Amino acid sequence: MVEIISKSMVKAQPPPQLPADQKYHLTPWDLAMLSAHYIQKGHLFANLPSTLSIETIINNLKTSLSAALHHFYPLAGRLATQHELDNDGMYVFIDCNNEGAEFIHADAHLVSVEDVLAPSSDDITALLVPSFFPLDGAVNHDGHTSPLFAVQLTVLSDGVFLGFASNHVVGDGTSFWNFLNAWAEIARSKLPSRSPPILDRYLMDFGAKPPLKLPFSHESQFIVRFHPPPFSEKVFHFSSEAMAKLKAKANEERGTSNIISSFQSLSALMWRCITRARRIPVEQVTNCRVAIENRTRLRPALSPNYFGNSVYALCITATTGELLSNELGWAAWLIHEAVVAYTDDVIREMVRKWVEAPMVYNASMFDEFSVLMGSSPRFDMYGCDFGWGRAVALRSGSANKFYGKVSSYPGWEGCGSVDLEVCLETESMAALEADPEFRAAVSQPVPLRDLLSKNING
Repeated sequence: MVEIISKSMVKAQPPPQLPADQKYHLTPWDLAMLSAHYIQKGHLFANLPSTLSIETIINNLKTSLSAALHHFYPLAGRLATQHELDNDGMYVFIDCNNEGAEFIHADAHLVSVEDVLAPSSDDITALLVPSFFPLDGAVNHDGHTSPLFAVQLTVLSDGVFLGFASNHVVGDGTSFWNFLNAWAEIARSKLPSRSPPILDRYLMDFGAKPPLKLPFSHESQFIVRFHPPPFSEKVFHFSSEAMAKLKAKANEERGTSNIISSFQSLSALMWRCITRARRIPVEQVTNCRVAIENRTRLRPALSPNYFGNSVYALCITATTGELLSNELGWAAWLIHEAVVAYTDDVIREMVRKWVEAPMVYNASMFDEFSVLMGSSPRFDMYGCDFGWGRAVALRSGSANKFYGKVSSYPGWEGCGSVDLEVCLETESMAALEADPEFRAAVSQPVPLRDLLSKNING
């Protein structure tokens, strides 16, 4: 249903002034991502102004992308590897050669915005939406020959979908959304009202300076191309009122006053309900992994403009029996304590251990009894206005998905609302939707008519 019309490379203009070797060295957080998939996120836009032609949209996107890449120049480069002469290891870095980011124009004129927004449609999610994203199935190491950033504009019968793929070695979710918002600002204003966040790369004092050597002689020693079995994927909505109730419930059960956050309470809910839906034995140890940002926790803190990876997945552990025999507040408190304990000293010790024994993560390391809370509702995802108005929905591709993966997004209406994209075994998904605790907390999604009735100024 999706036909590729054209592909082209967009280079940074004007080309950035770089040192002669053009090398952009990577940190432990970056190198650990070599076997993960690209980040794949996208926006669904409806009710575009009738005066805007597709040609005008494409030209503006390309021109503004070129300007944005001047500031975020590693995204226009390629990965490169330098081997030790004795084959005792390798150095992986970004060659800032300005080969360009890829721009793809695609057509899906038989698909409507309503088709993409169809509630709880496994067929749409599994078959259609992934085709809106470039570099499907690519792992980050493929950035040696593939672009580090790619965008696909898919024209629908009554809207467009912008699907992005960004190499996770180059940056995490914070970096990804900072770049997209800077690009969108340039696109909608032609000349940015403020300077986009300039690349602010720190050589962090972790006891080792880049370049860092990986103890491998060939990429086959650390690249795992993970292909998950078929799973069910659905998006669930939690209104601002629902989030407030969860927070109040967790704090009341622990006898605390607003200490446990709303997202910690939501994570505890998902950990409990998914574990129950899976019918895991009571003695089995289960984990809740929560993606957490390092920038503000380091001392001194990293610049908010730091471009790269600075994220970790905290691991909170309990047996199924402990998790389900206690209240929501008990699980939320475990998560809260783990977040509080995640300090500068802990982060630096983890990096020190990685430098001593480097490793590369891959999705097959994730165990079947765990839940991973990824992404963040704090990212300004709906702020990406390219000049056509606000997106009506956010969706993701097939990258980095497996049983127990939960990705969080801000709700369309804002005000603290949250959308969760949940990937589960088919039977477990059905059990989750029927779970009384889950049903009591989840909200009705924003009505389709409300999304589609918003005009360019709405």
